[in-house]
Amino acid sequence: MNEKNVKKIIFDSIKTKLRNYNPERHYMPFHLRLIGKDRMALFSFIQSLNTSFGTSIFEPVAVEIAKSKFKFAKRQVTSGTHLTDESFSLINNLVNNLISAKSTPNKQAEIESIKKVLKKGKQIEIKPTKVDLKLVSKDDVIYLIDLKTAKPNVGEFKGYKRTLLEWIAVTLSDGPTAKVESLICIPYNPYEPEPYDRWTIRGMLDLERELKVADEFWDFLGGEGTCQKLLNIFEQVGIELREEIDEYFKKYN
Repeated sequence: MNEKNVKKIIFDSIKTKLRNYNPERHYMPFHLRLIGKDRMALFSFIQSLNTSFGTSIFEPVAVEIAKSKFKFAKRQVTSGTHLTDESFSLINNLVNNLISAKSTPNKQAEIESIKKVLKKGKQIEIKPTKVDLKLVSKDDVIYLIDLKTAKPNVGEFKGYKRTLLEWIAVTLSDGPTAKVESLICIPYNPYEPEPYDRWTIRGMLDLERELKVADEFWDFLGGEGTCQKLLNIFEQVGIELREEIDEYFKKYN
């Protein structure tokens, strides 16, 4: 991983955010008197930063890191737009069976069942969710990643599973012999220091092949130790920008 480039992405993103930031004008008189204008402005800034963290920082950082290990890395990619109505129906059945606990997630079996219906029925146009991060390994495995920065709930994973299967189907429709994987990736563990609460989604995702959290994700992109290096870079940027951030929010005091 090119640490200098990663640091520049983070540094420039925060600088841009500060330069263009205007606190939301919500009149909260009790909060204001309790914690002050400067802290209210800082709180609003953090909320705004959280909203855009995925697209403005995590995605470009992930692409930069992946360049060292993968032969292709790009963000916000369209996976494809067409599949057969038989494929569409199969995906609905697969997801519904998981929801009703009639089956358990098995990514390999799901992919094989999708392959069997790729040419059956008529072609229909769909609009699958854009791929947050597309990677191609040196041995031509395609990885399609849905990056989640918030704490997804169990209900949301039903939709995520459908997206993962649709990405597989439209990719195989364009190239039936392609080696393709689709994953949900979460940049950090919101339950730290406890382990990520995987049991709540065990019935929807194949945890071995469809989920990477925190170190698993970053080390997958750049090799062992990448996550810790990245945390160190974030800390360096924070130290370098601390005075500027403090000075910026003084005007709200």
